[in-house]
Amino acid sequence: MRPVLNVARLRSLVARVVRMRHHRASRIMAVIAAGLFGGWLGLTLGGQVLTPIGPADVNLSLSPSLDGETVVNVAPLGNLAFDTHSAPLRFEAQISEIRLSAAEEMFENPDAINRIAASIGAELKQGVTQLFVQAAVAAVLGAGLVALVLFRDWRRAAGSALTALLTFAAAGGMAFATFNPSSVAEPRYTGLLAGAPQVVGSAEDAIMRFSEYQEQLAGLVGNVSRIYEVTSTLPVYEDDESTIRVLHVSDLHINPAAWDVIGSLAEQFQVDFIVDSGDLTDRGSAAEDAFADEISGLDVPYVWVRGNHDSMGTQRAVEAQSNAVVLDDEIEEVSGMTIYGAGDPRFTPDQAADNPDAGEVAAIGAARVEAVREADPPVDFAVMHDRTQAEAFTGEVPLVLAGKEHRRSTVLEDTGTRYLAQGSTGGAGLQGLDDDEPTPYEASVLYFDAESNRLQAWDNVTLGGMGLTSAQIERRVEEDPDREITPPENPPVTPGTPTPTRPSPTETAGESG
Repeated sequence: MRPVLNVARLRSLVARVVRMRHHRASRIMAVIAAGLFGGWLGLTLGGQVLTPIGPADVNLSLSPSLDGETVVNVAPLGNLAFDTHSAPLRFEAQISEIRLSAAEEMFENPDAINRIAASIGAELKQGVTQLFVQAAVAAVLGAGLVALVLFRDWRRAAGSALTALLTFAAAGGMAFATFNPSSVAEPRYTGLLAGAPQVVGSAEDAIMRFSEYQEQLAGLVGNVSRIYEVTSTLPVYEDDESTIRVLHVSDLHINPAAWDVIGSLAEQFQVDFIVDSGDLTDRGSAAEDAFADEISGLDVPYVWVRGNHDSMGTQRAVEAQSNAVVLDDEIEEVSGMTIYGAGDPRFTPDQAADNPDAGEVAAIGAARVEAVREADPPVDFAVMHDRTQAEAFTGEVPLVLAGKEHRRSTVLEDTGTRYLAQGSTGGAGLQGLDDDEPTPYEASVLYFDAESNRLQAWDNVTLGGMGLTSAQIERRVEEDPDREITPPENPPVTPGTPTPTRPSPTETAGESG
């Protein structure tokens, strides 16, 4: 009997130890959870300070966020965001008040400007330091108070407070370790502006009152561009002879509002010429040819290639414009840049035509590489509607501009060639209304060095679709603009497929894109 009693007691002891460990683990997890929640609550409520920086009182705040970023709020106009660090913290600066006396002194006294400029760095550093100290205190107090309310135990409250402190220290350390100063060269502007098309609410209203919508949309582009110019200091935007500015548009799909967007961007960004990577029309019919007449109203050269929705009739209509440069397997020099362009070999509105498939389109493009390879001077960039047609140009040119996809994308190949596919500058036309969310208007301003003709940076401009008032400008910088362009060891396509005969225009509706 004695051995049996010992075994029973042993089992009971083991069960008690397991329960105690399980209970202890649960308590520890509860303390940690309370610390994280309380720290988040305290940081949200108390992580802000008001500090003088130059002639302004600036509200600096620190809050939890899944994306580490720094935001400069220029309310009510919008905000500038920078991907400055990789940590779950969001740093925001907002001007609370301009001190008039200090501002007037700045404008009247040059010495005051120098004095204020010299002190801004120290004031900002002092403000940020104060912000982090106050944020840490707020997080610790928040965690301690939440734990005290939940557990009514000072030791557990202290454990939660310690959890919040360690978590905040880790996040702050991560932000400091991953801070990227160069991110200030790639701002994103987002905002809702006064004077936007308030008269237009829905897609139906936009169609009924289209002329008002066009004018307001153009004004929206202009206002955003001016704000962005003031707040962005990247040298490539300066109006000098060292930079060539190019506006890249695509897939207008006979949307009249697109011309107002293009005209406003061309004026605000002072572009040297415009590149359109195709699909000016929807069906390529003779009735749509008049849409191309708007090109002549632009004061800069308009480089164009045929898209798969454009007919040869569309191409002739564009060629008739005095400032148009139509490229169809040709090389031209525009504003000092050497450009190759080729039209899409398909005409998809005519579904009865023998259009080439994707493999044949790629082979057609590959058959045209030799002319680009032997060009003198070398080609600075190529333009084609479909990136599939341009696959063989990798390693042959530094840059390829395309469209068709109705959404913006970019890929930097191992060969050194960058592919930039533009979204729809016409909001995909009537096709853009098929989805619950209208297709946005997209365009990009490309900045080239006038000496090397290499891409230095580009601004992606996005406007909300029909009836919306949102606008965003996002800068991207080319990290290695003078990189070597090297042809691949194994070319992606074998040349040899003949170019098909272009079918005549048809009224048959085609596929989107």
